[in-house]
Amino acid sequence: MSGTEAPARTSVPWSVRLLPGGRGPVGRGWRIVERNVVAYRRMWPAFVTGVLEPVFYLLSIGIGVGGLVGAIKVNGHSVPYDQFVAPGLMASAAMNGAVLDTTFNFFVKFKYAHTYDAMLATPLGPRDVAVGEVTWALLRGGVYSAVFLVTMVIMGLAASWWAVLALPAALLIGYAFAGAGAAATTYMRTWTDFDYVNLAVIPMFLFSATFFPLTQYPPALQLVVKLTPLYQGVALERGLCLGQLQWTMLLNVAYLLVMGTLGIRVASRRLRMLLQP
Repeated sequence: MSGTEAPARTSVPWSVRLLPGGRGPVGRGWRIVERNVVAYRRMWPAFVTGVLEPVFYLLSIGIGVGGLVGAIKVNGHSVPYDQFVAPGLMASAAMNGAVLDTTFNFFVKFKYAHTYDAMLATPLGPRDVAVGEVTWALLRGGVYSAVFLVTMVIMGLAASWWAVLALPAALLIGYAFAGAGAAATTYMRTWTDFDYVNLAVIPMFLFSATFFPLTQYPPALQLVVKLTPLYQGVALERGLCLGQLQWTMLLNVAYLLVMGTLGIRVASRRLRMLLQP
C-alpha cells in the first residue's frame, strides 16, 4: 500500500450537480428557492390570500356579472361569459403573483434587508440570484394557478381537455413577468417608483381582453393591445381552455419566452454592476 492517500470526496449539493458546474438554466439558483421556502414557512397566510383573490374575482365577475351578460362571441363561437372570463383571470393571476414577488419582495431584499449582498459573499453569483428569484416566483405562481385551474374544472368552466396545458401556460406567463419584474426593480430607487409598476399592471389587467373581446376596441387600439405582454397570456390561456387552437398561439409562446429570458439577463447584469462594482 502506498504512502499517499486518495483525496477525500467532497459532498456537492444536489442542486449544484443538476448541470455541469451548477451553471445551467437553474444551477445554484435552487439555493435561493430553498432559502425562500424556509423564510416563508411561517408566512403561509400570504399564500392563502394569493390563492383566494383570483377565485373571488371569478365568483364575483365571472359568475355574478356573467349572469347579466350572458353569452358572447369568440372566434365565431358563442361562449358563456364565465367561460370567457376564467382564462383571462388565470393569466392575470399568474402575472400578479410573479410581479409581486419580483418587484416589492425583491426590492426589500435588495435595498433594505441587503439579502443579496450576503448571498454574493457565498459561491452564489448575480445570475444565480436572478434565476433563483424567478424560479421561486414560478413555483409560487404555479400553486396559485393549479388551485385556480382545479376551481375552473369543478365549476365546469374548462370547455376542452386542452385546458390541462393551461397550467404550463400560466408558468410561462409567470416566467415572462417575473423576469421583467426583476429587471425593472434593479432600476428602482425609492418606493414611489412602484407607481410605474401599478401604471403598467392595472391597465393591462383591465384592457388586455380579460373581461371583454378584443373586437370591442377600435382597430388602432386593437393593435396596441395585441402588443402588450398580458394579452399574449390571455390569448394563450383562452385558446387552450376553450379548445380554440390557432397557429398564432406559437407567437404568444415565443413572445413570453423572449420576455422572460431578456429580463433575467438584464437583472443579472444589473445586480453584478450594483453589488459587485
